[in-house]
Amino acid sequence: MKAASLKEIKTEINSLHPKRIQELCLHLARFRKENKELLSYLLFEAGDEMTYVREIKSELDNLFGEVKKSSGYLAKKSIRKILGSANKYIKYSGLKQTEVEILIHFCKKLRKSGIPLPENSALGNLYFRQIKKINKALSSLHEDLQFDYAEEMRLLN
Repeated sequence: MKAASLKEIKTEINSLHPKRIQELCLHLARFRKENKELLSYLLFEAGDEMTYVREIKSELDNLFGEVKKSSGYLAKKSIRKILGSANKYIKYSGLKQTEVEILIHFCKKLRKSGIPLPENSALGNLYFRQIKKINKALSSLHEDLQFDYAEEMRLLN
């Protein structure tokens, strides 16, 4: 089955009755956890981005607390899982400022985790890729925000 283009979907949605749109959204939310999470973000949290970011930071803190540092393999696997969660939440928001804040928090927690990044090349590379992503996202923000985050970035480098 070939998926319809975004324009075709938008046209079809515009022609539907609001009750039918509601049914389709609920049907879509039943299929995948990510769809339900995205719908929850759009309905309940998109209006208060600061609270959303605080909740994500809190969740990342909890996940970092569960990282098993005894084994490099398990630590690397846990860190990648945490980064996957962070990227998923960043994707839901779509705002560059949210991306910068979450990734800076992730990098800070990774440095404070006690895992030696220079000795573990995979995690070291992962860390530096996130720094590059932060710098790229920062370049698209307003100059005042770039200045605000410059000190935090200096500490990460």
